[in-house]
Amino acid sequence: MTDPIKLGVMISGGGTTLQNFLDKIETGELLASVAVVISSSRKAYGLERAKKHNISTYIVRRRDYETLEAFSKANFDILRRYEVDLVCLAGYLKLLRIPEDFDGRVMNIHPALIPSFCGDGFYGHTVHQTVLDYGVKVSGCTVHFVNNEYDNGPVIVQRTCPVFNDDDADTLARRVFREECIAYPQAIRLFQAGRLKIDGRHVRLRRD
Repeated sequence: MTDPIKLGVMISGGGTTLQNFLDKIETGELLASVAVVISSSRKAYGLERAKKHNISTYIVRRRDYETLEAFSKANFDILRRYEVDLVCLAGYLKLLRIPEDFDGRVMNIHPALIPSFCGDGFYGHTVHQTVLDYGVKVSGCTVHFVNNEYDNGPVIVQRTCPVFNDDDADTLARRVFREECIAYPQAIRLFQAGRLKIDGRHVRLRRD
């Protein structure tokens, strides 16, 4: 039987992705525990979600560190302390420098189909409004490994959904989030089972 995977979750806002993890854990759809939650903002409601589940929380603000390297070290020192198996960025908006011992152990989810509508400044409703303004017919979400650039790491899982003529950013966001709730746990389970192999820009899926 697969052992539970220990997650470190990093947030900047409402924590809806964190809540999805917690819900999936409670129903047994995700064999995992959330060991620690780190927020880049004191105002993130996701901190309250974590506290309701008795999860340790930390606030590490970029403004409190002179360099990106010092900021990143402060975050990963916490994650090492909790001996997490996998780091999941969940609406986390700050750039990180990934240390060698976490290479291939940090994931993120983006609310569009990378490489479209991604990069620095593309988050939340900005993404969905840009999708609508461009006039594409399909959107979705992308789970990817994290490297040292925004939304640039190798893609693990993508799921799609239609874009309708009468959509606004809110309706599209809700439809994309339904796909996110499936895609992120799927990527975690694949990692947990040892089925993901990074090969340059590609993530190869090993057989069971």
